Amino acid sequence: MEMDKKGQGVFDQIGALGIGVATLSIVMVVVFLILSQLGANTTVAADGNSTAAVNTLTDAAATLPNWVPLVIIAVIGAILLGLVALFRR
Repeated sequence: MEMDKKGQGVFDQIGALGIGVATLSIVMVVVFLILSQLGANTTVAADGNSTAAVNTLTDAAATLPNWVPLVIIAVIGAILLGLVALFRR
């Protein structure tokens, strides 16, 4: 079965999704490592305001991993709908 340009575009989107998820995972790991080091060291090196700011930022960033699976499922659903529409014709 020969793939037309629309079909190839859908499969290219799947590859782009994989690259995006891998990049997002790496960036999140680096950010959490930096924040954990800042949280551990700011109590000694800085005043209470910066310690509170780092702790607030760490708490806010901790909610990000909860949204990643929902975003991935939504994107995969959109790709699957595109495949269904493509092969329906």
